[in-house]
Formats: sequence, C-alpha cells, structure tokens
Amino acid sequence: LTFMLPTFFSAFILSTCCLTKGNCISYDELKELKTEFAINLYQHLSEAENRTNLVVSPASVAISLELLQFGAQGNTFTELQNALGYNIHGNVLLKKIYFFVQDFLHSVYEGVTESSQGTVVQLTCSFFMDAGVQLSPVFAAHAARWANSSLQQSNFTDPNRTTAQMQEWLTDNLGDGDVHGMLLESAGSPLSRVALVSTMYFKSTWQKKFSFMDTQMLPFTTAEGSTLKVPTMHHTIEVNYGQFQTAALENFSVVELPYLGENLSMFLVLPSHKRTSLSQIESHFSAKTIMFWANSLKRTKMDIFLPRFSVHSLFDLKTVFSALGIRDAFDPIAADFRGISEQDSLYISEAIHKAEIEITEDGTKASGSTVMVLLKRSRTPIFKADRPFTFFLRQANTGTHTLHFSSKILP
Repeated sequence: LTFMLPTFFSAFILSTCCLTKGNCISYDELKELKTEFAINLYQHLSEAENRTNLVVSPASVAISLELLQFGAQGNTFTELQNALGYNIHGNVLLKKIYFFVQDFLHSVYEGVTESSQGTVVQLTCSFFMDAGVQLSPVFAAHAARWANSSLQQSNFTDPNRTTAQMQEWLTDNLGDGDVHGMLLESAGSPLSRVALVSTMYFKSTWQKKFSFMDTQMLPFTTAEGSTLKVPTMHHTIEVNYGQFQTAALENFSVVELPYLGENLSMFLVLPSHKRTSLSQIESHFSAKTIMFWANSLKRTKMDIFLPRFSVHSLFDLKTVFSALGIRDAFDPIAADFRGISEQDSLYISEAIHKAEIEITEDGTKASGSTVMVLLKRSRTPIFKADRPFTFFLRQANTGTHTLHFSSKILP
C-alpha cells in the first residue's frame, strides 16, 4: 500500500559560476546561491500549484537552463543568467562548471552505487527540436556532453506525433508519465520551436530500515484541520535531532535520517505545535538557517513516526519560469537563440518536467499487507510527523552541507 501525498521535491546541482559583474564566488558561496535559488523556485511553484500534489527537481531544471545558456544571446541570455544567478560562458568557467556538474552526478550515482541495495537516482534532460532547425555544431557538441542531455528532432506541426515522442522518451527514462493532457500550444505555428523536457527520479534504502510489522494506519491532521488515516512507519533509533525557533518565536523540530552508505541523509522539519502552520516555519527558510540546523543537531534516541508515501508530478514550467524572470525565451518575437541556430524565429514552446520520489519502510518499492500493531509506552522522545511537515536531503560526506533534494508534505 502506497499513500499519495502532496509534496515538493527538489535537487541542488553543484556547479561553479561568476556573478553578473564578473566576480568569481567561492565554493561555499555557490552552494548558498543554489540553495537560495531552490527556495525561490519552491515559493513560486507553491503559489502556482496551490496545494496540489507537487514534486520537482531544481537540479534537472538547472541543468536545462544551463544548457539553454550555451545558445542564448542578448536579453534572452541575461534573463537566464539572472534567474540562475550565474552564467556558463567563458572557457575557464565552462571547464569548472563541467567538472562540478560531473562531480555532482558522480557523487550521487557512484555514492549510492557503492552502498548498493536498490538505490536509484535518475536525472536527465532533453531538447525536442523542430525538424527544420539547423543546429549550430558548437551547441550540438555542448549538448552531447552536458550532464545526461540529449537532442531529439520532432515535427511540431503534428502535435499528436510530437506528444507521442515525448511520451516515449518519458517512459524510457522514468517508466511512465502521461503528457497527452498537455496541449502543445504553438502546434501548427510557422515559427521554429524547442520543447524542453527534464526528469528526476529518486529512491533509496534507509541505513536502518523501518519494520513492516510496525507500520499502522494512524491519523494525520491536514493543513485545513481535517483528519485522515494514513499508513505510518515507526521505529526507535538514535538520530541527529534539534529543536529551533523562528524569529516569530514559532518552535519546530529537525531530525536527520541517514540512507545506507551515509552519502545522503533526509532532514525532516516539523512544527512543534499543530496550531503552527508549516508556512510560518517555511518563511524562516534560507541557506544560512538550513546550514545552522545541520550543524546544531545532537545525537538522541527517539521514536520516529513517518508516513509512507509515493509522489510524482508532470507539469509545464513556463508559468514558473516567467515568474522567475525568464520571459523572452518563450516569446516567438523576443527570443534570441542564435547560438543554437541562426534562425531568428527559434524559441522555447514547452518546458515539461517530470519527477518522482518514493519513501517506504526500506526505502525501495515494496508490496505486502500492513499489519496493525500496538506500541508500548515509552519515555523515549517522539518525532511524530502526523501533520504537515517539510523534508530535504543533503550529501553527508562532503564536510559541508550540500543540499540535493527537499520536499513538503501537505495533505
């Protein structure tokens, strides 16, 4: 049994950059910049989706926008640079960014491969180009090397065929993902188009698995105050734990659950009182506060209660990109992608994103009946995620606090 919950899921990609003024920033400043970008992206998505099931990967989004920068010029390039906070132009910077992108993928893929036991991380992006577009050889070469990117030719005057092609690509990369409900708004237009499609899928194994025998249907109080029964996992474990307070004196708890191999850990953030809305805690979020939490946690033996869930989302990012200031790229008149093709009419018509995450007793897909059990009374401190909460994942073996994924649960 898998419980579907609304969620926000994100990944933070390592790269290197220079600010608009050309001043190089440090590695730590870069990570802070990427974290702030992800928080900003989340805020816009939260407003746009309005409490619907939501899962998104800023890592996948960032890689796609970085690839667009290779071909963008003029104000189109400036908008992409301002949204991300950095640019990839310049031979020295390009080499550094390429190294760090590959380092990120290596650290996630290789780290979880070494821990084995069923961890899967998939991050890909693809450009679907109108068949009539004559690609710049330089851009094609960049795309071939850029972090699991690919170029696909399609016929945008035939929306059904283009949709089927995107459907096949999503199925090959994630196993599902129905794009038939998405209208290709510019289908039939005489202008040349590009559809941007990106994906992220993650599942992993806990360092200490939850027991299926301890999972039971327990009440979960929604943001609106109603109560529903959800399959809730439980175990007693020594974890990193801390209690904190926002500037508005709202209390909340943070607990860290490590994955097998200790390359990645999940950080759960829970308001201490049901009267405190999650949005009140989220308004406190920043790169600096998240780093402060991670550095302040103490080892504590606790009873952990966590809903079992699987979440996925497929949506068009055009509205979100516009809110982030990326507008010219989608304008048939204003778009300037002469670095992709000399055709002045080239623009982005679609920006489709697919992401999935699954959390279960052992961290991987599982089947079987849920057994009802009674829990013994205990004086052990309790972390019970029976109301809206946030979680994010970070890489734990870097000596720093590099974030890779984050999520919000709001039934």
